[in-house]
Amino acid sequence: MTCIPEHVRGILNTLESGGFKAWLVGGCLRDMLLGRTIHDWDVATSARGAEIVSLFPKTVETGARFGTVTVITSGGLVEVTTLRSDGVYSDRRRPDEVHFVDDLLEDLKRRDFTVNAMAMTGAGGLSDPFDGQGDLERRLIRCVGRPEDRFSEDALRMFRALRFSAQLGFDIESLTMAAIGRCAPLCAALSAERVRDETEKILLSPRPELVGAAVSLGLFEGRLDKADGQSADLLDVQSPALRRIAGLPEDNRLRWSSFCAVLQSNRRTASARDFLRAMHLDAKTVRSCAAGAETALAAPLPKDRPALKRLLSHIGPDAARCAAAADVVLRGGDTLRRIEEVISGGECFSIAQLAVTGDDLIAMGIAPSRQLGAILKKLLDHVIDHPEDNKREILMKRALKP
Repeated sequence: MTCIPEHVRGILNTLESGGFKAWLVGGCLRDMLLGRTIHDWDVATSARGAEIVSLFPKTVETGARFGTVTVITSGGLVEVTTLRSDGVYSDRRRPDEVHFVDDLLEDLKRRDFTVNAMAMTGAGGLSDPFDGQGDLERRLIRCVGRPEDRFSEDALRMFRALRFSAQLGFDIESLTMAAIGRCAPLCAALSAERVRDETEKILLSPRPELVGAAVSLGLFEGRLDKADGQSADLLDVQSPALRRIAGLPEDNRLRWSSFCAVLQSNRRTASARDFLRAMHLDAKTVRSCAAGAETALAAPLPKDRPALKRLLSHIGPDAARCAAAADVVLRGGDTLRRIEEVISGGECFSIAQLAVTGDDLIAMGIAPSRQLGAILKKLLDHVIDHPEDNKREILMKRALKP
């Protein structure tokens, strides 16, 4: 089990010394029990916001409405939140109101999954009213209470169930999975940013194929075209295509491009570019991923080195890497490795990498014109086939040839 770091233990001790109760809760406790690396620490306490602020020299009230105070320490930031129960979730995302309580059970029973609904004191006393520890041992994602209630409160929890399954390698309990299928249309009301972030975490996980389950269950309601019954079954989590995503580097662009290629192959979107824009990805990612997916879908990528360099020259390295990743996912093979070798090896595939420049040619008496650009393109084409000729003296001579 991961040890509690000193700055976190100090917060627990300070709260308890001030006459309040305090526990580690949520994902940090889950990951601690699993022996996983912990990036964010969360503490629940009976202290109210103003009392938390009074106990620590540096704080930020990051979520006053929800009773959350971020405590700033030399060891890092820790979120400290007052025990609470939640009111109605009319927007299917956050409670309209919260009620601060002193009962730990009231706080834990509002949480999403049993593995996130445990609490532990600094001394190691574990509160586990929903058998979260048992579900950790069973490697199971299960809702706290009735799954339909949890998903109706916050539709993003359906994506989170698949994300935890993908990241932890856990199964989703049958009643929870069935409820996801029934409640999936609620996801249409989620913001694009929320869906994007959870999707990306699935894509970057050890089991990215579960993004196919999200599609098949209907979690992308209103964001993808309806299945037409005639498309290839590439979105099945058992399909080799989706499973090959796990073999790609943990690069968000490579994985988004590959996912989009599978979606288009499966006729769930007509345009990778439109889908990525609708998911509010940044403009550079949209350009690279869409160009990569569309290139891979148009035809299998070439295998020989000169053709790969021409591809790099034509669409640029970012899009070419995305295209190679999508090609690998759709068809298998090692195109991405070959592209990476060309890039990392410093081989010339662009005019900027030539041993001569436009200024060199102008100095030789070639006037700035379309002819100048044509000569540079001709030199690049030669160097792509004959990389050993990328030398200034050789290219200057070739530039003068008709």
